[in-house]
Amino acid sequence: MDVYDEGSKARHLPDGPDGSLPEGPASTGSTPDSAPSAYQESIGQESTGQEPSGQESVPQQPASQAPTAQTLTAQAPGHQAPAADPPVPAVPVPALTGIASLPLRSQVVAALALAVVAVVACVHLGMVFLHVAPSNTVTKQHGRAIDDWIYPEFEQNWKLFAPNPLQQNIDVQVRAQVRGADGGITETGWYDLSALDGAAIDGNLLPSHTQQNELRRAWDFYTGTHDNENRPVGLRGDLSQRYLRRIVVLRLDREGAGGKGAVVESVQVRSRTTNVPPPKWSEEQVSDTPVLRELPWWTVPEEDVTDARTEASAG
Repeated sequence: MDVYDEGSKARHLPDGPDGSLPEGPASTGSTPDSAPSAYQESIGQESTGQEPSGQESVPQQPASQAPTAQTLTAQAPGHQAPAADPPVPAVPVPALTGIASLPLRSQVVAALALAVVAVVACVHLGMVFLHVAPSNTVTKQHGRAIDDWIYPEFEQNWKLFAPNPLQQNIDVQVRAQVRGADGGITETGWYDLSALDGAAIDGNLLPSHTQQNELRRAWDFYTGTHDNENRPVGLRGDLSQRYLRRIVVLRLDREGAGGKGAVVESVQVRSRTTNVPPPKWSEEQVSDTPVLRELPWWTVPEEDVTDARTEASAG
């Protein structure tokens, strides 16, 4: 046993012939075979479970409990932990409005009503388009149905394509036979109703629809439903005659035809048409002679006179 013996695990070396240790280098570890190197000692200690002398034991931690880089950074001196994210505010759910806020049954009814309105609007637009469009196969086959839809509420006084725009001035004039307070019948002169409307429009920034269109539309309605011999064409001829007669009676009462207390017994309407002169640079030649169209005398019924007086007193 030598100085290296330590317990049962001491390493035994063969003795020399005289019982002394074999001679070796003066300094142990000078050759690779004299003593184990530090690497071999560490290997031997790890294999036997011993720790190097002069070092404290460091407990081993499981890999799952090993500190991470974030943990070490958070534990470093002077390090401030990041502030927690602020809570996300809850987004308010908008309240339902309009049809969506109604019960299911009401939504179905509203959807059906909107669908009906949309269909009617499309049909109306189609009818108006066919009414103002030039003559075609559809209008020839279904002209009666189109007219029944348009007249009289939706009558249109324009055309989609107008190759021959109006180049005439048409004055609607009327005269009447009135019964005076003494019972005598007298005939008035011609009242130029179109000129009276034009005078009311001149200088008026906001002229009324009646002043601009009532008389003109009534005359166009009559000429469109009567031939050149003043005979009605179609079922609307009588309606156009009564409409025009009613308007002229109202206008005569407004103008005080025949004097105070006079009653209109019959009326006669005529038109005076003159061509619009062409511009100076045009070579077109047109006649400047007026063309007159006189209608027959119409007897005025009592209800027209009563309505005229009622409207005059209300105005």
